[in-house]
Amino acid sequence: MKEVLDNIKKIHIPLPCLIAAGAVILATAVMLLLLPGRPAVQRPEPTENPAPSLAQNPYGPDDFQYQGEYLACTAGESWLGIDVSHHQSEIDWHQVAASDVQFAMIRVGYRGIETAELYMDDRAIQNLQGALSAGLKVGAYFFSQAITPEEAVEEAEYVLQILKDYHITMPVVFDWEYVREDVRTAQVGQDLLTEITAAFCARIQQAGYTPMFYFNLSQGRAMLYLDRLAEYDFWLAMYRERMDYPYRLKMWQYTCEGTVPGIKGAVDINLYFPE
Repeated sequence: MKEVLDNIKKIHIPLPCLIAAGAVILATAVMLLLLPGRPAVQRPEPTENPAPSLAQNPYGPDDFQYQGEYLACTAGESWLGIDVSHHQSEIDWHQVAASDVQFAMIRVGYRGIETAELYMDDRAIQNLQGALSAGLKVGAYFFSQAITPEEAVEEAEYVLQILKDYHITMPVVFDWEYVREDVRTAQVGQDLLTEITAAFCARIQQAGYTPMFYFNLSQGRAMLYLDRLAEYDFWLAMYRERMDYPYRLKMWQYTCEGTVPGIKGAVDINLYFPE
């Protein structure tokens, strides 16, 4: 710092200019402090094709249209579904099944952001039983905060114990999301998160279920090497009315503000693309 000050004195910049420059520097610093702390929480446009080895998406924007209240793929088969957790509170599953909904993805558990402990979702069993008894196709997801592949396997084992008594025909999903800068997961990088995701999916596959992992646009670009995970199904969160993602997906969460009979308040709506 002393060397910097000595150099400034030698330049003989007029005081008003120094004051103006200082104001600019201060304003810039404030702006930087107000910016989000991690690029991965943003949703950048997929303007590049960072993993050209991946299978290309066979559907484009013109292949999706509303049929009544919900989107559908007009160029191929798609199933309409929801994903729920205890946040949806009490659900009338027979009303859900009587609507256009064909499947439900149930959050069965999560790793505590602060505690790092594993917890069952408060309504996991109720939702699993309710959705199955109503005749819906059912899958499951786990909200992960794993920081090692070993923790991801631990989470997979936890999920398998919950699901062992239920007829699960939809995928079992790894849902790792960046939370904020001051938690234990903040320093997980692209290589490590890719390994963590693969570890969970491999254990689920070994147990005889269909593995899948969930991500949004920014996480798919900045925090995962998708080409290393190509053997597993993709579930993309992209809140738009048209599909313009370049890679093949198995499931698309196209809104978080859907409405479905039997559920109070907003719910995520998804399209699943069967073989």
